[in-house]
Amino acid sequence: MSGADLSWRTRGACNGLEPEIFFPDREDDCAAAKAVCAGCGVRVACLDYALDARERQGVWGGASARERRRLLRTRRASA
Repeated sequence: MSGADLSWRTRGACNGLEPEIFFPDREDDCAAAKAVCAGCGVRVACLDYALDARERQGVWGGASARERRRLLRTRRASA
């Protein structure tokens, strides 16, 4: 991860919003975060980052932690 280009972060629709939106207490309470991500121009870069970094919490790139774990399992199964 070191040396990775993270400049996409400044262009995220979430930039300047309260981080708590993206780290809800319950996994099922992700609707507000996902709504922000839905129209974000860097959603794919954000999701790729979270998958590569194995982010364990929060909504990244429109995907909850549970959804990202599922994506990672799918990636491994198809590799």
